[in-house]
Parts: sequence; C-alpha cells; structure tokens
Amino acid sequence: MRTKIYRGLWVSLVASIIGCGWVLAAWAQAGAVAQNPEVVKWAYMSAAIAAGLGVLGGAIAVAVVGAAAMGAISEKPELFAQALIFVGLAEGLAIYGLIVAIMILGRV
Repeated sequence: MRTKIYRGLWVSLVASIIGCGWVLAAWAQAGAVAQNPEVVKWAYMSAAIAAGLGVLGGAIAVAVVGAAAMGAISEKPELFAQALIFVGLAEGLAIYGLIVAIMILGRV
C-alpha cells in the first residue's frame, strides 16, 4: 500500500516539475512576451499537464488511502480522525497541481 501512495506522490511531483519546466523554457526563448503564440501554446500545454497529472496522482492516492482507511475504520472506529487526515493529505496533491496550473496561466 505504501508503494502505491508514493507512486501517486511521484506522479504529482513529476507533473508539476514538467509543467513548470516547459513554461520556463518557453519564457526564456521568447523573452517572457505573453503575446507570442509559441509561449501561449506551451503555457497552456504545461498548465494542462500540471493540472491533469496532479489530479491523476491525487486520485490514485485517494483511491488507495481511502480503501485502506475504510478497512481500518471498520475494524477500529476510533481511527476515523487519523484516517481522515491521510485522505485529506492525498487530496492535497490534486490541489497543488491545480495551483501550479493557475500560477502558470496567470503569467500568460
């Protein structure tokens, strides 16, 4: 189970890094002029990848952690608060991907 959670975390992290890298490369080539169609194209592409893979990684993490949390809660109901914290952390991955996408689109 732990490897699946780490896999979801890595997918989100890699998506964010790739998205930011593409935008920085496009801005460096075009001199950060937002009206250049090449910059706008790469900015939209990187924002879509950052948001899409960030949400995908968060979904994988929530699926795995949520299933494990339901199993733990069914055996020990007092673990509800701890399980809810872990599910919330997994959902945070999707929010980070969306924040990166919004930051990228804010520069265009």
